Amino acid sequence: MKWYVCFFIKMATIRKFEELVCWQQARMLNKEMQLLIKEKKFKHDYSLIRQIERSAGSIMDNIAEGFERGGNKEFILFLYYAKGSCSELRSQIYRASDADYITKNEFDHIFEITEKVSYLIYKLIQYLKQSEIKGYKFKS
Repeated sequence: MKWYVCFFIKMATIRKFEELVCWQQARMLNKEMQLLIKEKKFKHDYSLIRQIERSAGSIMDNIAEGFERGGNKEFILFLYYAKGSCSELRSQIYRASDADYITKNEFDHIFEITEKVSYLIYKLIQYLKQSEIKGYKFKS
């Protein structure tokens, strides 16, 4: 079974943000970026490092915060923030590549993960927009 099929089957039973596939993948992306910036040539480009750290962390943080708000409308808003942060990170890896801080293989690998995370977030937004359940804070 493909990961995206599992995502939709399990969505109805998710109780905490750590169970969300998009959050898990965003966490993995954040870890990958931390390893990359610690070991590479751009470890002295503090401005770019800080931007990468903020955007990579923001993806998973916004997913978590939106989930904990308890309502689909707020969750969707925070998912859009997370998706935006994912695009921001993708732009930053272009900058790192252009400055020869990362190899083509490293760029391709991170680019692929950001595309996957962005897609997962997008699919979750679509699911929530179509859901009749409006969030746990609206349960009686």
